[in-house]
Amino acid sequence: MLKYLVLSSVAAYLVGSIPFGYLAGRCAGIDVRQHGSGNIGATNVLRVLGKQYGYSVFAADTLKGFLPVRFALWLGHAGGAPVYFGIVAAVCAVLGHSFPVWLRFRGGKGVATSAGACFGLLPLETAICAAVWIIAFLLLRYVSLASICAVIALPLSTWLLLPPVNTGHRLLLLFSVAIAVLVVLRHRGNIRRLIEGTEPRFSRK
Repeated sequence: MLKYLVLSSVAAYLVGSIPFGYLAGRCAGIDVRQHGSGNIGATNVLRVLGKQYGYSVFAADTLKGFLPVRFALWLGHAGGAPVYFGIVAAVCAVLGHSFPVWLRFRGGKGVATSAGACFGLLPLETAICAAVWIIAFLLLRYVSLASICAVIALPLSTWLLLPPVNTGHRLLLLFSVAIAVLVVLRHRGNIRRLIEGTEPRFSRK
């Protein structure tokens, strides 16, 4: 069981650490870390390189959270602890995106990768968070604020839909809280700019 857990964890970190935003910038002939917000996430790629690159990076970042979790759940069934395997893989994938070894541990904020990992573990709860993101973005036009609202909705929806009646449910609730805290902390700069009124806003065009 331990060797499968280590295998899925290492695989999840390495897959999560693939810097698709950085690679997209290199394909376009620039370093996205030197433009816009300096972030390698899909939002900055969208602003700097346009929809084609931005949407592609978002999809790739989401998949690198989803696929390791599904692989870990599959491995976990052999050891009789699929939820535990899935949670560890989800955390490792998000950490890989946020702290990629290839970029000296300076990565993105982890929103898309967290969404993919959460969808692998908590599909219904993640769908609710996606609805919260869409509504918040359409009303406020701030990607960062919509992301914060969506990730805060994750533990709330998990608590409502999966009451902690057993160990698996409690672990999933703790995981959702941990993901929310990590993503909010990674948005510290955005929160400061929102308070100062300097956070960039998407136009309604």
